[in-house]
Amino acid sequence: MTFPYVSKEISWLHFNARVLQEAADPQVPLMERLKFLGIFSSNLDEFFRVRVATLHRLVKIRKKAIDLIGQDPVDLLDQIQQLVLHQSRQFETLFDELCGQLAASGVLLRRENELSPAQQAFVLDYFHQQVRPFLVPLMLNRKTAPLVKDHQIYLAVVLGRGGGEPDYALIQIPADRVSRFLLLPAAPGQTEIILLDDIIRLALADIFCYFDYDCFAAYTVKLTRDSELDMDDERFKTFPQKIQDGLARRKTGKPVRFVYDRSMPEAFLQRLRKVLHITNVETCIPGGRYHNFKDFMAFPQLPLQQAQYPPFSPQPHPQLLPGRSIIDQIRERDLLCFFPYQRFAHFIDLLREAAIDPRVTTIRLTAYRLARNSQIVNALVNAAQNGKKVFVVMELQARFDEEANLYWSDRLREDGVEVVHGLPDLKVHAKLCLITRHEGRKKVRYAAIGTGNFNEGTARLYTDHLLLTADPRLTGEVHRVFELFANKYRIPLFRHLVVSPFQARNKFRRLIQNEIRQAQAGKPSFIDIKLNNLSDPEMVRLLYRASAAGVRIRLIVRSMFSLVPQLAGLSDNIEAISIVDRFLEHSRFFIFANGGKPVYFIASGDWLPRNFDRRVEVATPIYAPQLQQQLRDCFDLQWQDNCKARLWDEGLTNRFRPRGANEAPVRSQMAFIARYAAPAAEPPQDQGGCA
Repeated sequence: MTFPYVSKEISWLHFNARVLQEAADPQVPLMERLKFLGIFSSNLDEFFRVRVATLHRLVKIRKKAIDLIGQDPVDLLDQIQQLVLHQSRQFETLFDELCGQLAASGVLLRRENELSPAQQAFVLDYFHQQVRPFLVPLMLNRKTAPLVKDHQIYLAVVLGRGGGEPDYALIQIPADRVSRFLLLPAAPGQTEIILLDDIIRLALADIFCYFDYDCFAAYTVKLTRDSELDMDDERFKTFPQKIQDGLARRKTGKPVRFVYDRSMPEAFLQRLRKVLHITNVETCIPGGRYHNFKDFMAFPQLPLQQAQYPPFSPQPHPQLLPGRSIIDQIRERDLLCFFPYQRFAHFIDLLREAAIDPRVTTIRLTAYRLARNSQIVNALVNAAQNGKKVFVVMELQARFDEEANLYWSDRLREDGVEVVHGLPDLKVHAKLCLITRHEGRKKVRYAAIGTGNFNEGTARLYTDHLLLTADPRLTGEVHRVFELFANKYRIPLFRHLVVSPFQARNKFRRLIQNEIRQAQAGKPSFIDIKLNNLSDPEMVRLLYRASAAGVRIRLIVRSMFSLVPQLAGLSDNIEAISIVDRFLEHSRFFIFANGGKPVYFIASGDWLPRNFDRRVEVATPIYAPQLQQQLRDCFDLQWQDNCKARLWDEGLTNRFRPRGANEAPVRSQMAFIARYAAPAAEPPQDQGGCA
């Protein structure tokens, strides 16, 4: 790169450091801090399975890779290793601190050697009834390497016998079958918990009772494999078959991280590395006694006061009146829903209404990640059984949801839904639904165009926008997008929607260039953008150019961010923040000054090369002035955040935005909760507290 450009991997690791900051924040409720440890751990797992795995592949084409990513992948892997080791040490210190705070609150995490005789008997009985049936020890004395599953935790066990040479085994901890946590009998007013790992440690003598071992030691290990989905070019296989074959190969992917208990004896560690064919020492990460902290996101509910965020219920949209047809209300005006502050159930109710409305003939929907017990699917099946033509574009390459989406494809087909799998070589990431209805002699279309998945589970945890519209300028072009999926070789013309990979890059390039011209002519110009990730090199370069021309640019970017703000002569006019709080910031929208006539868009895609060039993404303009104002208010409130907003700076320091001595605290997510819960005529005064 000939301009300042931060590696997206390094910027992402600093985002995950902000998640760790939330776990360290004493003002975050105690149980929520544990959840943030789980989120940090889960995030890091996926990072290694995808990003680090890709870098290891690029090492094989090192010279070409330097041209491709602008950096030596070997150097980048070294930087990642150092950052991860540093964050891992912070993580372990935090976990110990939180355990101490739990103990002070009367909640004790017990190890197997800390149990009373009555508790031991209770745990061993539980082990034999609930855990033992799922254990299959893998002995390591064979010459063939055992198949160690990706993403699973194991106990690496040393089996001693009278001072002779020990034997070794691996035992998978069946956390996918049995809860990771067991509540123990305890004194009144006290809660005691033991982890599944330690239940198995306690029972090692029982597990290996057939032999004469007299001493046992166990250390937790975890192997992370390359999870990029390789698919062969076999001509006679269907796309779902190729996906299934790729999933099978993923199970034996190359190791990219081996996490182990640092108290493990060096000789045992070397033996494990040899048996598991872990040849690259850089993939080895020392850790603590426990791994897979994602399970702590489901830590037992405890009767501790103020240990969790107050209960929160999404509110009804003020313009969607109960007892009236949602379709009729959309026909009257465009509506913009803001999740999780407003009810995602409105969209489900829209599908349910369409499923039984005799005038509705067709429902089309794109599906990327569906909820485990999807009400969306139930509504679509109901529609098909009521004689509607239901058409679903199911993306089979939604990373780590491939198996679920294969299942949903089969389920929908069995119930009469037409399912297609998108376009060759293009992942379908657009969030679209189209309902066609006969009204008199006219065919009227209703569309939902969003920034997040049609998933009622994540809609309670992620912030997203969803436009509900009957505007024929937009619904007609949503229809063309679905026609593209049905007729894969005809690329339609779009005048209103901005569709990747056909026009989005050019459209946003022109919008930025227009702001540059306005600034050069001495006219007001600005760009306000909210994204999850911004790492497309061309867009970074254009934003630098716009800043140098005098365009005021404000960016709210959650995760990957390759631009460096506030560099003299280059990015003086660019300010950028990242917000990490109770909900995952996921909504994407853009506001351009446009010569005094601002234009507004919400979008399904970030500003990464893949979203511009290798995915089907849809951005929609927001035309209704009142909805434009909602987006403006949303951006402005988040920009005022001085509690959970961190500054993007050259050093990636994750500094919290400073607050003046007389400046009131603004915590934007808490302010939104208050705003949407209060009557529209009475805006809340309290915007959420922070120290």
